[in-house]
Amino acid sequence: MKFKTNAKCMGCVTAIKNALAPIAPADKWEFDLSSPDKTLTYLGEADDALEARIISMIKEAGFKAERL
Repeated sequence: MKFKTNAKCMGCVTAIKNALAPIAPADKWEFDLSSPDKTLTYLGEADDALEARIISMIKEAGFKAERL
């Protein structure tokens, strides 16, 4: 699963990964801050319920996210 985010720096990446820790460990998440979409990729099993939970948790952490 890939998400477009508004992360700007490694501090943002750390905050988002910490917020998502209940779903999966940090090594299951990859960020590409050089991408125009500031892409977050989840490297685990995916389903629609998980997608909604990820987006919700990112928003609760103060960031934006949408599925790519």
